[in-house]
Amino acid sequence: MAKNSYDAEAIEVLSGLDPVKKRPGMYTDTSNPNHLIQEVLDNSVDEALSGHCSNIKIALMKDGFIKVSDDGRGMPVDEHPEHKVSGVELILCKLHAGAKFSGDDYNFSGGLHGVGVSVVNALSDELEVTVKRDSKEFEISFNNGDKASDLKQVGEVGLRNTGTSIKFKPNPTYFETTEVQIKNLKHLLKAKAVLCPGLTIDFNNEKKSGDKERWFFEDGLKSYLVESSEGSELILEDSIVCSKQSDAQELEFAINWSPRPPKNKLDETYVNLIPTLQGGSHLNGFKSGLLDSIKEFCEYRNLLPKGLKINADDVINSALFIVSSKLQNPQFAGQTKERLDSKDHMSFVASNTKDILSIWLNTHTEEGEKIAELAIISAQTRAKVSNIVERKKTFKGPALPGKLSDCNSQDLNETELFLVEGDSAGGSAKQARERSFQAIMPLRGKILNTWDLESTEIIKSQEIKNLSTAIGVLPGNADLSGLRYGKICILADADSDGLHIATLLCALFLRHYKPLVQQGRIYISMPPLYRIDCGKDVLYALDNNQRDQIVSDFKKKKGKPKINTQRFKGLGEMNPSQLRETVMDPATRQLVNLSITSSDNANSMMDLLLSKKNASARKEWLEKKGSLAKI
Repeated sequence: MAKNSYDAEAIEVLSGLDPVKKRPGMYTDTSNPNHLIQEVLDNSVDEALSGHCSNIKIALMKDGFIKVSDDGRGMPVDEHPEHKVSGVELILCKLHAGAKFSGDDYNFSGGLHGVGVSVVNALSDELEVTVKRDSKEFEISFNNGDKASDLKQVGEVGLRNTGTSIKFKPNPTYFETTEVQIKNLKHLLKAKAVLCPGLTIDFNNEKKSGDKERWFFEDGLKSYLVESSEGSELILEDSIVCSKQSDAQELEFAINWSPRPPKNKLDETYVNLIPTLQGGSHLNGFKSGLLDSIKEFCEYRNLLPKGLKINADDVINSALFIVSSKLQNPQFAGQTKERLDSKDHMSFVASNTKDILSIWLNTHTEEGEKIAELAIISAQTRAKVSNIVERKKTFKGPALPGKLSDCNSQDLNETELFLVEGDSAGGSAKQARERSFQAIMPLRGKILNTWDLESTEIIKSQEIKNLSTAIGVLPGNADLSGLRYGKICILADADSDGLHIATLLCALFLRHYKPLVQQGRIYISMPPLYRIDCGKDVLYALDNNQRDQIVSDFKKKKGKPKINTQRFKGLGEMNPSQLRETVMDPATRQLVNLSITSSDNANSMMDLLLSKKNASARKEWLEKKGSLAKI
């Protein structure tokens, strides 16, 4: 029974690494251990940025360990004057302990909060550190974040043989899976090598024979853009590659344009070599500089049709680009560092981008007019779609669709829209939701396959028109000023039909509402397939494997407990309390963010799955790989 009194005794103070273990999702991505690797890697890359490291090695070991090694200066092994422990132990066991707060030891750094590598320690079953410096080799080990053995010298090495090696094994308690996403990891490693010319990065997957790669780039961004855009038609024969720096900031970017949507869209941004998937100040500054230079060029040469206004998205929609910023003490939105919030850096990027592009455009007028033409076409298309929708709104009555059960809040930081499969599930979801910030919109069966269609065509579908009105964003329009919900969650049955509906909705957002995807606004809800009861314990399973594991764990209980397993046929079979617990309540639900990178071939996969032009290739693919589906 809960205490009625609230006094000082009720206040808990979490010490050491306990805050990380208590709320791991606040410090890292708990879907897989990729972000842990990135945190360790960032420390090695910081050494490279400071000119102290030229080689980094990453190994995925057969026993489940992950090893990151570098030839930097090596972690400090001497005793800290205040805390009376070695520098290594302090870095691994104390939050907010590091050498990067002042900027004295690192001019530009990714690991700023003194949190990253201690998080890795907290969330690992085992972690071992080897340090080489001052002609000596040292070792120290940890278990579940706690020191298992003291720092000790284990040998001697050459004076120039320096560096740090961290070997760790992620604790499965904190992650949905401990399997590393190899493709995403390789993309990250390649990008780090691109952004830090002269740095060699070696990757070795010991679990798979022959899975070894090495990355080394001398000319950095240019070769990366060329390689990433392979197979895409580009307007410029030579991509624009520029750099600018001051005492405290640096900007480097490469950009080109394609006359039609490229197969693999390159739109990556980095801060101190850390990928910023949600953009931020540097991306906003880059877009602002691009827009100002193109507008100035168009106005000077009288290229804009009367009454037409172009915006930043018109300029950048057809662009392939990579932006790399470096700055002292960058301010990120959170520990995962996916968005930059350093406002001062925006003006630095904007002004330098405008100056560089303005000079280039006026010395390459023919190519400049081609770029301007793409922006003008985009603006005209956007205006056309807007006019169609506005005309339809005039004659169609209420602003919001009748089936939409709206929420009370207007704060994008908390509002959520659930797109629910069917009226039955929609009714239960309305009862299960938190009315203050959760809205429900039932969908009628399978939505239109929009992958091969233009945005001006799909708005003719009443279902899509209702959806557009509900979210406040038009298809094909990059203007998100009218967005009504911070999260848009796709909620469909956990069966094949539900997966088909979810795929069609994902295709809709990827093709026609891409800015929402890029901002991380689209989510897929993960409803359970099973409910397992054992006495007073109730657990839910997403699939057969999870069900079998839960049943196995229950059977280990004393007294041979009775276990009851229920398979849900669909969302409509779940009562409001079950829906609330499994898919609506932020504390207990599972949501998967719909995200894209230039390396995941999302367009190619959607072409294969949904394009009418690829029917024969789809049949061949199903014949070869259809048996791999997990049912």
